[in-house]
Formats: sequence, structure tokens, C-alpha cells
Amino acid sequence: MSEISRAARPDASPLRAVKGMNDLLPPESAQWEWLEATVRELMRRHGYANVRTPIVEPTALFVRGLGEVTDIVEKEMYAFEDKLNGDQLTLRPEGTAGVVRAAVEHSLLREGGKRLYYLGPMFRHERPQKGRYRQFHQVGVEVLGFSGPDVDAEVILLTRALWRALGLVEGRDLRLELNSLGQPDERQAHRAALIAHFEAHADQLDEDAKRRLHSNPLRILDTKNPALQAVVEAAPKLMDFLGEASRAHLAAVCGVLDAAGIAYRLNPRLVRGMDYYNLTVFEWVTERLGAQGTVCGGGRYDGLVAQLGGQPSPGVGWGLGIERLMLLLAEVGVLPAPPVPDVYAVVPSTAALQPAMVAVDALRAAGVAVVWHPAGAEGPASMKSQFKKADASGARYALVFGEAELAQGLVAVKPLRAPAGAEGQGGDAPRAAQQLKPLREVAAWAAELLHA
Repeated sequence: MSEISRAARPDASPLRAVKGMNDLLPPESAQWEWLEATVRELMRRHGYANVRTPIVEPTALFVRGLGEVTDIVEKEMYAFEDKLNGDQLTLRPEGTAGVVRAAVEHSLLREGGKRLYYLGPMFRHERPQKGRYRQFHQVGVEVLGFSGPDVDAEVILLTRALWRALGLVEGRDLRLELNSLGQPDERQAHRAALIAHFEAHADQLDEDAKRRLHSNPLRILDTKNPALQAVVEAAPKLMDFLGEASRAHLAAVCGVLDAAGIAYRLNPRLVRGMDYYNLTVFEWVTERLGAQGTVCGGGRYDGLVAQLGGQPSPGVGWGLGIERLMLLLAEVGVLPAPPVPDVYAVVPSTAALQPAMVAVDALRAAGVAVVWHPAGAEGPASMKSQFKKADASGARYALVFGEAELAQGLVAVKPLRAPAGAEGQGGDAPRAAQQLKPLREVAAWAAELLHA
């Protein structure tokens, strides 16, 4: 029997989500929607257009784009063979390579540079822990076709605008670290010096550093092993190998950031996990999340478009993990409260169901958020039960569709909360008295009252 056949057999035991791939449920999902809406509005104001690429891409895209000896390609990708045709496929572990592939495939740069952004799930096989999951979600921007340092500064300024829109404060909740990886020839000279340095201290290297020594020595600088810190600190600095053009590019980026009032720290040990980066690289880090300190990272990748088969064209961008950002927002205490309805409809009898549903539909069309408790097989729930649910919903008003009132074309409006501002005037302020409103006017009344 095939694995698929065995998996399809009836079984009474409940199924669970794959480890490290989590459900997102209300009310938390509403907070994600708030974050996503904030991102979309910010991108609109900055002139960035949304791009959506497939979750499954050819494995070769990431091997060629990220580098064969990166952690992602070596250990973390969900790569598999399509059993139907033998294609080698991978669940995308990051967003940049797919966006660049799409830009090349569809000739997006034929008419000039593009500012793009994406939101969506990514996949890496690593040990699940708080803020780091096997299915995680990213927001990212990619600016293609512009080579100047002003664009590097622009994407960093965009991150600051996002922090401020979300209620975070740079310098308090996050700090910016900056470096330059120079150009390939400068990195090659630095690479040779790094190998010589680490070979001279081979007896102090751990297994991971020894494995990287000749394949990707720059990544040794990013080690978290405390025993290697002294050796790493003594290693040659890439900044000392940068030529005049690379130094001028970094200085121009810093000049814009200085003028814009963004504080940053030049960190000569800052590297990124993908091979495609050159010149500017940066990270926003926080002290509030323990070991999971990097919230957003990015930089310039001028060789990636050509590397993936397109005409040579520069690029710069960043990506941030939504899960980690949500943890930071919760830690700082700026996440919005769960949304509540404006109105709860109380329908005490079967006879009132039809006019109540028509009125609820009109209220919703007028922009009023309305919920109600649907009737069961035996009719509507008791008034007591419905009012209990109405109060628990957080709604400001209950609309009571009593038969006697409906016979006169009226509906009862019962305030469930004290008027706005009254809570701060000495405890529980008295609620306003119940009123009767013409049924045909209730939608206009509610819309005017709630959205004035």
C-alpha cells in the first residue's frame, strides 16, 4: 500500500499541524491584518507595487542565487522531486531570488527600474523556537534597476517609517547596524586574508568554522560561539580592503542617514547569510527578544539579476520576519486591541428574524459592523442568553428587534457601554437609556453615530 493510501484511511484520531508550521487564529489574526494593512498603505505612499511569486520554485534558483555553501541551501531548504515529472523543486526559503527570477522572466526592467514589495510565507527546516518557525512569514522590498547609494538610504528610511507607523521607536526598541561588503574583487582579497588568519588559528576553530574555512570564510565572522570571539575579533577587517568607490558609496549612504536623523552603528563584522550581497548591508536589531535579535535585514545585490540569467542590473532590498516583529510589538505593548462589532442584533422571536436580517444587511451596507446569534432548530436563544453574548462581544449598542416594536416600524437601541470619554470620570459612568428608532432610519442613524 502506498504512503498516500495509508494516509487516506479513516482514522478517529485528530490530525495536527506539521511541527513548526502554525495555525493563526482570531483574535491574533486580526493583529496580523492590522500589520499587513499598515505595510500596504506605507508601500502605496512610497511608490512600491505588490508582487506575488509562487511558493514552489525550481531548486536551481536558490542554489544559484543564494550560494551552494550557505546554511539555507546546505541544511534548511525543503527540496524535493516532483513525482509526476522528476522536476527538482523547493519551497521558497526567502523572497529575493523569486522576485528577481520573476523580473527576469517577465522583462520587468525593460522600461526602467522597479520598486516592489511582497508579503507571504517562507519555509526553512530548522529547529522550531519562539520567533523562528519552519513556516514563517516575511515582508520584503526589492528595488531593481537603480545603482546609487540614495536608493540604499531610501529602503532604510522606509524601514524607519514602518517602525514609526507601528508604534516602535528607533534607538529604544530597535537599532540600526550598517556595513559594506564591497565589490567581488575586494571580497576576494579579504577572503584570502581571512583564510590565512583562520588557518593560523586552526586549533581554535569549531567544526562549523572548519567546514566553512575554504568554502565561505566570511560566514565564520557571524559565529555565535563564544570560544571563537577572540579569533574573530582579531581577523582582518573587510573595511580595510575596500577601494575608493566602495568607501564613497558607504559614505553617501551614511550622509543621507545622518541628514535624516537616523542613528546607526558601523559594524565591520556584519555579514548576511546569502552570497548575493555586495556593498551596503544592514540589520535592525533589538535587545528585547533575547537571542532572536535581528528583526529586519537587507542590502545591495548588484550581481543577482545577471546571475539568474537577466541583463546586468543593480538591486537592493530588505526582508523582515513577521512572527519576530509581532513578538517585538507585543513586548513593547503597541499591538491593537482585538476588533469588536459596533452593534449586536438581539432577535427574540422567529417572527422577528426576517425584518431583523434585512435591517442587519442595511446596517452592514452602511459600514456598520454587526453580529448576531443565529437561531437554532428550535428558534432564537433566550433574551438573557443573547444579551449576555451581546455584552461579551464588546459592541457599543444592542439593537433589540421586539415584535411589538417591529409592529410599529420601530427597533429598540440599547447602549451597552458608557459614552466615549465617560470612563475616566470616576469609575463606571451611567449608560444612556434605551431609545426607540424608526426601523427604516436605523442604518443611517448608526452610520452617522459610529463614524462621525
